[in-house]
Amino acid sequence: MAQVEGIVHHVKAVQAASATATTRPARVCLLSLADESFVVDLRYVREVFEVKSITPVPGVPSMLSGVANLRGTVMPIADLRSAFGLPILGVSPRYAVVIQQGVQQIGVLVDKVPEIRDVLPDEYVTAAAQSPEGAHPFVTGVLKLAGRMGSLVEVPALLSYVGGAR
Repeated sequence: MAQVEGIVHHVKAVQAASATATTRPARVCLLSLADESFVVDLRYVREVFEVKSITPVPGVPSMLSGVANLRGTVMPIADLRSAFGLPILGVSPRYAVVIQQGVQQIGVLVDKVPEIRDVLPDEYVTAAAQSPEGAHPFVTGVLKLAGRMGSLVEVPALLSYVGGAR
């Protein structure tokens, strides 16, 4: 009987630990682009820098604006407004967020310095199926923010999309 009670106690402990893990907040970076909010897992964000100038590079995918100098490193810079179907009006965004997975990295233009936030799993909503012409394969969900929504950007899919876009 003591053995059964020990097993029951162990199972309850594992269930409690699992429940705690699923309610643990995740750290995310909120990006603003053309008055829209986008969310990136903070583990993929390396840094934010002010873009002084972008050098155009011929023959690169259309969403790449060019490259910028980041302390001696040539950093590809992506303007995702067209990929998200957002208007490209006015001045180009002033900041770039360096997003990195493994050795792949890219600077993504944003309108303002991003916000870092803790979010709970119940604040996420799975992205609805989209039509092929409006599909964004790198948007995997939506985050409910105070009074607004933010699209959850899956970094590996984004890097693959930018690398393969023409």
